Amino acid sequence: MIVELSHRIVEGMVTYPGIPGPVLGVHLSREDSRKVYAEGTEFHIGVITLTANTGTYLDTPYHRYADGPDLSQVPLTKLADLPGLVVRAGAEREVRIGGDLDVRGRAVLIHTGWDRHFGTDAYLHGHPYLAPESAAWLAEQGAALVGIDSLNIDDTPPHGERPAHSILLKAGIPLVEHMTGLAALPGEGFRFHAAPPMVSGMGTFPVRAYAVVP
Repeated sequence: MIVELSHRIVEGMVTYPGIPGPVLGVHLSREDSRKVYAEGTEFHIGVITLTANTGTYLDTPYHRYADGPDLSQVPLTKLADLPGLVVRAGAEREVRIGGDLDVRGRAVLIHTGWDRHFGTDAYLHGHPYLAPESAAWLAEQGAALVGIDSLNIDDTPPHGERPAHSILLKAGIPLVEHMTGLAALPGEGFRFHAAPPMVSGMGTFPVRAYAVVP
């Protein structure tokens, strides 16, 4: 079974406050393409103006650190066919992870249920986030990737620090934010995939995140 873990990207959608929504256009319409190809043959070629932090997207170390690996430099072994682990958050905004969880080499996906608000004003305020101490623990334990179904893996006060981003990306651990569908996954026993295009000089980009459950 394949489980979809990404939000659909549509024109004008708001992913994060202050970041413009995508604009879709047409480079070659089906009508115009009929002048280019043989009779009965037509194509559509679209254009999209897209901020990299749109929909469900991946953060690479370059997003936070100028000398970190960018989208073209993070190996697929950190992004695809990873053993997955879902952590179910409680009612508190600050999510804490630790104890005897085996996270080494795994994609750790934090299920908060906040994705139920996606596309509404409620999504943009009071979201759950990962405790800085838990981010440090995940880095120390060797997690391969960390994802969350919330607005941000960090708390987002104005002019605030971003400790989870700083700690995890410094350790070379990619992040996937604005996930959805984590309620459909078992706690473990699945494989996780979230690979972006190999764009040089960019630190973030939307992904088609999904899990393969036996």
